[in-house]
Amino acid sequence: MTDATVKFSPVLRRLHWLMAALIVVVYLAMEQRDLFPRGSTGRTAMVQSHFWLGLTVFALALWRVTQRRRSGAPPILPPLPRWQVGIGKFMHLLLYAFFFVMPVLGLATVWTDGKVLYLPFTDIVVPALLAPNEALAHTLEDLHTTIADVFYYVIGFHVAAALYHHFVRRDNTLRRMA
Repeated sequence: MTDATVKFSPVLRRLHWLMAALIVVVYLAMEQRDLFPRGSTGRTAMVQSHFWLGLTVFALALWRVTQRRRSGAPPILPPLPRWQVGIGKFMHLLLYAFFFVMPVLGLATVWTDGKVLYLPFTDIVVPALLAPNEALAHTLEDLHTTIADVFYYVIGFHVAAALYHHFVRRDNTLRRMA
């Protein structure tokens, strides 16, 4: 097999690493917002960055799914045992669910909480598609936060699995995405 047949397409590789970097920044923007006092320009910038980068992840995930369906996945060599294939598929399903569900939950939380989402670098407000509902906003925010906390572990497992495949199993799992 040639190098091209044992690697993901260049577009998928770039999308993978771009999305990984964006997800780190999305988490950092929310985790570090407390560096700024409530109502400050810095805090608003952190929160707005969190929103827009999260929505960017959503858009890139749509593109990534389209590209993946178009070009498929190269084989892992040597082939995996069936149980590892099953776990891998389940973990990737969780990751993709995260890419789609979290931005939607975040946006729904913003709108139901009556908060404003500005177009980046403007004072133009994105119209809310949901009516303010404080109880629903708290429920959505709790769910968004819980999923975000759980995904620290899912992302950690994904990274650990890639390292396991590379250094212990010595297959081409990680090299397919390099």
